[in-house]
Amino acid sequence: MTRDNLMEDHLRGLLERVGDQVDAVSDESAWIEVIQRMDSIYADIVRYQVELEEKNANLEEAHQFIQSVISSISDVLIVADIHGNIQQVNGALEGLIGRSAADITGAPLATLFMPDYVDMVEDFAEHIRTGVINDCEVELTGPGGEGAPIAINCTPRFDHDGRLSGLVITGRPLGELRRAYQDLRETHDRLQMAQQQLVQSEKMASLGQLVAGVAHELNNPISFVFGNMHALKRYEQRLASYLQAIHDGADREAREALRSELKIDRLLQDIEPLIEGSLEGAERVGEIVEDLRRFSTPNQQQCQPFDLARVVNTAADWVTKARRERPDVCIDMPVELTINGYEGYVHQILVNLIQNAADALEGRNDPRIDINVAVDNRRARIRVRDNGPGIATDQVLRVFDPFFTTKPVGKGTGLGLYISYNLATEQCAGRLGAANLPGGGAEFVFELPLEHGA
Repeated sequence: MTRDNLMEDHLRGLLERVGDQVDAVSDESAWIEVIQRMDSIYADIVRYQVELEEKNANLEEAHQFIQSVISSISDVLIVADIHGNIQQVNGALEGLIGRSAADITGAPLATLFMPDYVDMVEDFAEHIRTGVINDCEVELTGPGGEGAPIAINCTPRFDHDGRLSGLVITGRPLGELRRAYQDLRETHDRLQMAQQQLVQSEKMASLGQLVAGVAHELNNPISFVFGNMHALKRYEQRLASYLQAIHDGADREAREALRSELKIDRLLQDIEPLIEGSLEGAERVGEIVEDLRRFSTPNQQQCQPFDLARVVNTAADWVTKARRERPDVCIDMPVELTINGYEGYVHQILVNLIQNAADALEGRNDPRIDINVAVDNRRARIRVRDNGPGIATDQVLRVFDPFFTTKPVGKGTGLGLYISYNLATEQCAGRLGAANLPGGGAEFVFELPLEHGA
C-alpha cells in the first residue's frame, strides 16, 4: 500500500466516524470530541508519513552502499538464482567479457563460459546444495570469443527465512594471480640473494678479524718446513761432494776421511726426521688451508664425519691469536670426538661464539673464556663461557635478532649471532641459546646431534 493510499484510508475513516458522531449527537461537547479525534488521527498520519520517509531514505542509502561496494570490487562477482539464471554482476566481469550487465541479466549462467566448461557450470546450482566450491579453474568467454582463465569460488545464498535462494560466484583472473606469484617469487629470490650477501659480508668481516690468528697458525709450520729445507739443502751439497769423490775414484782412505769431514753418517741419520718434520708441517699447512676453505664456503660442504675436538681447538686458536689482548682459554673436552655433520658450519658458529666472548672481555684485567664439550643422549653440548659483564636482562631474548648489537658503530654488524643461530638450527639440526651466569658473565650453549639427520 502506497503512502497516498494510506492517507486516503485514514481520512475516509475519519469522515465516517465524524458522520456517525453528528448523527448520534448534536450538542457542543460532541463536536469538541470529534475535533479532538480528528487532531489525534492527523497526528498519527503525520507520524506514519515521517517514519515511512525515514525508512525509504535508509533503504535507498543501503541500496547505494551495496551498489558502490559491488562496483568497487576488483574480483569478478556473479549473483544467480537457484536455477542458475544471472541476477546481478559487477563491473569487473563486464570488463573481462566485454558485455554489459543489462545484456546478460536473466540469461543462464553457463552462457558466460567457454563450451568446455558449460556442463560443469550447469551443475553448480545442484552442487551448491551440499556445500561450497573452492578454487575451481574455468574459462570465461572473452570479448573476441577467446577464453579468459579464472579461478572461482561458489557459495550458496539464503533468503531471510534461511532458505536457499541462489548462489554467488567470485573469482580472480589467473593471469593476475600468475603475475602476483611471479612478483612474489622474484621478491623472494631478491630476499634470498640479499640474505646470502649479508651472510657473506659477515663472514668476510669475521675472517678479516681472524687473519692475524690464521697467519700465526700458518707461520709455525711454514717456518718449520723452511728451516728443514735449508738443512736439507746443506745436506744435499755434502752428499753431492761425497758422491763426486766416489765417482772420481778416490781410494778407501780418502773416502773415509771425506766421510768423516762431511759428517755423512750424522747427515744420513738426520735426513729421515727432517723429511718427516717437513711433511708434517706441510700437512698442517694443508689442514689450515682446508679449514679456511670450509670456513669461507661452508655451503659447499657435504655432511661427513669430522673431529669436533680439532674444530674447537682451531676456532679458539684463530680467534685468540688474532687479538692484541689474548684472553686465557681453558678447554675441557675429550681428546677426540667424531660426529657426522657439516664441519664448515660448525666451525663458523664456534668462531662467532668465541669471537663474541672475546669482544665482551675487552678492557678486563683477567679475561677468561671457558669452553666445555660434553656428550649427552647422542648429542654434543658445547658451552662457551666468559667472565665479562654479561647480557643486560632486557637484551637476553634479542641477542639473536638480526642487526642487534651493543657494540659501537663500526665495531659490529649485529649479524654474527643471528647467522650462528640460523646455521645451528637450520643447517646443523641443533639448538643455540644464551644466558647469564650466576657468578657473572655470559654463557652460550650450542647443541648438535652426533649423527646429523638421525
